[in-house]
Amino acid sequence: MNRNIIVMAIAAIGFVLGLGLLGNAIKNRNKSENTISVTGLGTKQFTSDLITWSGSFSKNNFDLKLAYDGLLADKKVINDYLISKGIKQNEIIYSSVDIQKQFRNYNDANGNSVQGEFSGYNLTQTVSIESKEVAKIESLSRNITEIINRGIEFTSSSPSYFYTKLTAVKQEMIATATKDARERAEKIAENSESGLGSLKKATMGVIQITAPNSNEDYSYGGAFNTTSKEKVASITIKLEYEVN
Repeated sequence: MNRNIIVMAIAAIGFVLGLGLLGNAIKNRNKSENTISVTGLGTKQFTSDLITWSGSFSKNNFDLKLAYDGLLADKKVINDYLISKGIKQNEIIYSSVDIQKQFRNYNDANGNSVQGEFSGYNLTQTVSIESKEVAKIESLSRNITEIINRGIEFTSSSPSYFYTKLTAVKQEMIATATKDARERAEKIAENSESGLGSLKKATMGVIQITAPNSNEDYSYGGAFNTTSKEKVASITIKLEYEVN
């Protein structure tokens, strides 16, 4: 008899506790649903303050030493030219020399490509410049044919543009995006005759840097345009607020 009473008492306590837990679950569920999620946008347009440019030059000869001597002679002409254009020596960087053996290839009776006799050495070296004098390096890259006119086999690449104060830009955009999201949330709450509660969650997107007025696609990891001197950066902030 006593044992049955104890079992019934335990069952009753368990039932009461279960109702309490269920009530809390319903309360918390309703609370979590009573929220506003908004996304704010921050943008900033700026001009690059750092430029990089590179070009390569090469020399061919059956004799390796003669090829190397010819490459050194071309290097001196290129270096003197860059210095004459106002480029500082410490801004000019040369890569190591790449040496490739060249062979004349031909097709056999079956049409297969076959490596033929040795046709000489091809030596290539790259020169690169990094500078904050953007306009000067831009002009240099456009007029580099002056080196070609001196009989040097030179291939120029397009300049790449960067910005050294990106951290400050990012902080400014985050502040703008956060303010934008907050104002959107306040407007939604006002229109629904509710009050904006405390902030529950904030999520920041990745920074996207593209050329102005371009159709460049944003990427999951963040876009970073280096081909345009003028750039526009954007970032999103997602805020989740409780609603009173």
